[in-house]
Amino acid sequence: MALSSGQRLLRFDRKLGARLVAGTDEAGRGSLAGPLVVAGVLLDYGCLRDHKVRPLGLLNDSKQCSPERREDLFRAVLGCAEQVVVRVIPHGQIDRNGLHRSNLAAMREILHALSPPAEACLVDGFRLGPTAPEHRAVVDGDEKSAAIAAASIVAKVTRDRLMRRMDALFPHYGFSSHVGYITPGHSKIVRERGPSRIHRRSFQALCYLPFRSADSFHAEEATLATG
Repeated sequence: MALSSGQRLLRFDRKLGARLVAGTDEAGRGSLAGPLVVAGVLLDYGCLRDHKVRPLGLLNDSKQCSPERREDLFRAVLGCAEQVVVRVIPHGQIDRNGLHRSNLAAMREILHALSPPAEACLVDGFRLGPTAPEHRAVVDGDEKSAAIAAASIVAKVTRDRLMRRMDALFPHYGFSSHVGYITPGHSKIVRERGPSRIHRRSFQALCYLPFRSADSFHAEEATLATG
């Protein structure tokens, strides 16, 4: 009998031979607007059995799930996990420190924050450097590990909820539909209205070009006036 997606992911983690397995993943890495959300999920395989693990039977990479399925799995993860830690990195911090650096720093912070400490720490694709707890980078980890897939669900659902709130504050940009990612409609409204306060201005997006040129012109004017 074929394994369900959740059973396959859980089997990967169990084969590590550790009781406490942590996974980290992020949502919003490729987004033009809004925060990056990084999540860590700690699973206790000593007690995650029988009826306690059943809600994770349909666990999968968040990109493979419908919004409705992600919401269901979000509740399942919160009910089954030993601990869940979330960090939200705002657009301004991304612009100041860089996306990748901000992401790795949040993942390191999350792994250090887990209590009890994980016996096995899994990260989706990245090495976090020597200041992080001992960890393993798993390429396409959200398709292989239950802990990483669970973190991807938590990060994605948390971020989508935040972006739907942003839609109420910036109603012209359509954040409730594209949640900040680049789409033809999103690019069109940015070209027409300019970036909102939550757009990542450090990104090299074509729809920013007219406004980037204007910013450069005004910066030069200010330099000449004060020089």
